[in-house]
Amino acid sequence: MLPIMTHKNLLFFSAQLAPIYSQKKAEEEEEEEDRIRSASSFFILEMGSHVSKQVQRRKAISTEKKTLCDLHQNCGEEFPGCDYKPSDRKNWMAGINPEKVHINKIVWPGTHDSATNKIGFPAITRPFAQCQSLSIYQQLVKGTRVLDIRIQEDRRVCHGILLTYSIDVVINDVKKFLSETQSEIIILEIRTEFGHEDPPDFDKYLVDQLGEFLIHQDEHVFNKTIAELLPRRVICVWKPRKSPQAKAGSPLWNAGHLKDNWIDTDLPSTKFESNLKHLSEQPPVSTRKFFYRVENTVTPQADNPVLCVKPVTGRIHGFARLFITQCFSKGVADRLQIFSTDFIDEDFVDACVAATYARVEGKA
Repeated sequence: MLPIMTHKNLLFFSAQLAPIYSQKKAEEEEEEEDRIRSASSFFILEMGSHVSKQVQRRKAISTEKKTLCDLHQNCGEEFPGCDYKPSDRKNWMAGINPEKVHINKIVWPGTHDSATNKIGFPAITRPFAQCQSLSIYQQLVKGTRVLDIRIQEDRRVCHGILLTYSIDVVINDVKKFLSETQSEIIILEIRTEFGHEDPPDFDKYLVDQLGEFLIHQDEHVFNKTIAELLPRRVICVWKPRKSPQAKAGSPLWNAGHLKDNWIDTDLPSTKFESNLKHLSEQPPVSTRKFFYRVENTVTPQADNPVLCVKPVTGRIHGFARLFITQCFSKGVADRLQIFSTDFIDEDFVDACVAATYARVEGKA
């Protein structure tokens, strides 16, 4: 038979259990404090590590910018023909003389992610993906002759996951420019953006839209003059992800005819030196049967607080003439062909045109 639990007994047992309960509670509180201290220490260490990495990244960027500034101060930006400026950038090829300008002698001014002037939402997502502020037509009028267009399955231009206008806008701008000029040749590169599917029957669409202007895929083109190619004026390089590549003789050119060695960095001197290194490994333009592109750009990185394109790419943007100068200094100027940039301006175009003029006139 169980003992009767009287009030007196309850008090007795409570008194016996109290020290045990207090000790257990104290142990739990101490364990909780240990967990908090451990979590706080981890957080402080992580934050400290993150801040330390950011400080190191900023120092690296500052050091690399200084490296290019010092190189510019020591070497300058003079190269053969550098003083030449086209009187009319809209017709700069005509100004040099189409009968003398061979395709493989042109230093082609190009734009990177050409159709991003209205990408995403203004002031929200646009700063993270916009690489050009001008329309395609405005770029061509300014002197751009190589366009880099990324599309997705619905024939809309894109940059990663961000979308903008239809490819029709690009094609209409190109055709408008062609209707207003007579001797300007354009390289139009269109590729399916990474992570997207090829738009159905896109090769047929391009031929339907640009057929009369298309210069057919033929390796003899590289040794021909502009005059020999007229009235056809568009070299259209179509780079699908899965669809069949264009074959020799077709109106479109395949991916193997436009190459580059892009590296993903926001460090300007690293990109500058990489561009020189990879360019030096290419055959001279006189024997090459493909176009090779160098991009005077750097790319925002996720581990850096500055993610907007313009301030990041601005780290290298002003050193285009220095790059051409270094090409001559290092004996690789005969390999320079397509030279592309973000936010193209007149001086970038003039530098490319000047290098072209020097080649045509036998000064380089």
